[in-house]
Amino acid sequence: MGATPFITVEGPIGVGKTSLARAISEQFNFALLKEIVDENPFLGKFYENIEEWSFQTEMFFLCNRFKQLGDINTQYISKNQAVVADYHIFKNLIFAQRTLNPSEYAKYYKIYQILTEDMPKPNVIIYLNASLDTLLKRIKLRGREVEKNISPLYLEQLSLDYEHTMALFEKEHPEIPVLRFNGDDLDFVKNDQDLDLIMKRLSLALKEKAEQTHFRTGGCS
Repeated sequence: MGATPFITVEGPIGVGKTSLARAISEQFNFALLKEIVDENPFLGKFYENIEEWSFQTEMFFLCNRFKQLGDINTQYISKNQAVVADYHIFKNLIFAQRTLNPSEYAKYYKIYQILTEDMPKPNVIIYLNASLDTLLKRIKLRGREVEKNISPLYLEQLSLDYEHTMALFEKEHPEIPVLRFNGDDLDFVKNDQDLDLIMKRLSLALKEKAEQTHFRTGGCS
């Protein structure tokens, strides 16, 4: 993992990933990477019939995120330009495990492994979560047409999947700090103090990562 900051913001649908990533981009002058959502031609059909359209939906997201991360690596990270993204590509496995049948997931996982083996890895992950009520309210508030048929049960299961995945990620990747924030307690869109709290914790994490990299490369001699 290089010294150039690469921050990813993660969490379930409606938790505020893009809003926070945009605020971080503006605060730190980082390039902003936003995931492609509305452009997915299968997404509306997916929320209407998950079983029928899950594989097409997940493959579209995987291929587009692979292309996005490749471009970001070439255009920014390799040139020492910091980046903040409103997703981590591991989210593909969270959604795919929830929606694909075992046979489809086995095929999907093989493709995922091939595509992501040399992808840039984040320095810091910001993980946002919130209660089901908060997520549903925020989804309704932003009014995306493709999200109007999201099942509350699906969203609740997705939140649990995120919790499990993040706990596993922290165990397997102790070198990548995960900053956790609860959307029920913080409203960084409407409350500047809440946003400032997140920014301060991120600044500290970036400083610590920079110092670790400096030490490993012998910069302290």
